[in-house]
Amino acid sequence: MPMNKVRKNAFVVVGTGEGAKFFRNVGDVNDIRLQSAGHLDAGDMADDGPAGKSPPEQSGKESMEATFSKQLANQLYSMAHAGKYDDLILVLDPDTLGEVRPLLHKEVQDRLAFDLAKTLSNSSTDEIVKSLKAAM
Repeated sequence: MPMNKVRKNAFVVVGTGEGAKFFRNVGDVNDIRLQSAGHLDAGDMADDGPAGKSPPEQSGKESMEATFSKQLANQLYSMAHAGKYDDLILVLDPDTLGEVRPLLHKEVQDRLAFDLAKTLSNSSTDEIVKSLKAAM
């Protein structure tokens, strides 16, 4: 049985390669209550491409998603470095989670409570909470 916990004030990121929503757990481990804490959209990324060279067969959408993964990892590092969170939970679609994991700085990895490979970006807050509880 997993020992995953969503502690009070945990920073929860729910997203795909096209955007992410941020939440805070204003409840506690036994009563998860997520409150919106902002978002990060793909937006205009013309000057902020993915790390390294893109394979020639990579589509524009795949390139955009790789770029967004890099931006998300950078945002999470900036926030961790500034002390904005102690516990991080990533809920990303499987492809994005696979893109983001190797990009996470050690400071972010040290704060990662757990991750969940699920597509919940269009889900209600209640559905997100239900999935988090199922992972505990």
